[in-house]
Amino acid sequence: MKKQLKKLFQWSAYTLLGLFLFSVISVVYYVSLPVFFTPLMGIRAVEQCLNTERNVRFEKDWVRIENISPHLYRAVIAAEDQKFLKHQGFDWEAIQKALEGNRSGQRLKGGSTISNQTAKNVFLWPNRNWLRKGLEAYFTFLIEFFWSKERIMEVYLNVIEMGDGIYGAEAAAQVYFGKPAAQLSRQESALIAAVLPNPLRWRPDKPTNYIRGRQGWILRNMNNLGELNLNE
Repeated sequence: MKKQLKKLFQWSAYTLLGLFLFSVISVVYYVSLPVFFTPLMGIRAVEQCLNTERNVRFEKDWVRIENISPHLYRAVIAAEDQKFLKHQGFDWEAIQKALEGNRSGQRLKGGSTISNQTAKNVFLWPNRNWLRKGLEAYFTFLIEFFWSKERIMEVYLNVIEMGDGIYGAEAAAQVYFGKPAAQLSRQESALIAAVLPNPLRWRPDKPTNYIRGRQGWILRNMNNLGELNLNE
C-alpha cells in the first residue's frame, strides 16, 4: 500500500511539474508571436456548427499594435480597466467589491482587468467557477511577469470576441466600419468598446440607445484618462 501511495505521489508530482512547465513555456512562446486561435474561438465554432440557424463564420486578422488606432486601446481602457497601466494584473479594490457582492448571494463574478481577460481568452475556457478563476489568476501573474503592458494590450485587442465569429480589432473594424483598425475614430472606437460586455447581443454599427449612452460615458472617460504610454 505504501509503495502504491509513493508511486501515486510521484506521478502527481511529475504531472504538476509538467503542467507548470507547459504553462510557463506557453506564456513565453507568446511573448512576441501572434495568437491565431484560442479555446473560445474553438467553442464558438462548434456552437455555430451545431446551431443550424447560425452561419459558420470566422473573421480574424492579427495586426501589430502599431496598426491599431490609439483611440481603440484608449477606449477599452476607459471602458474596461482604467487602472490597467497602474496595477500588476489585479484591481484589488474591484475584487473586494465583487467578493462582497458574492457573499450577499449575487451571481459569481470578479473584478476583471484587461490582463485577466487576456489570460482567460488565450489560455482558458469561458466558464464562471472558482477553478477557472484560480487558473485565470495564475495565468494573469505569468503574463504580467513575462509580457509588457503593450504586449498584453496587443494580444487582448487581437483575440477579444467582438461579434458572432468576429475576433480582434482588425476584423471588427473591417466588418463594422469598412476600414482598417488603424483608421478607427474616437467615436467608432468607443462604440466597439461599448459592446464588449456582450458582443453577441450588440453591434457597434447598429447601436441601441443603451450603447449610445455607454459610448458617451466611454468618451468622457477617455478625456479624463490623460496621457497613456503603453511602453512604460
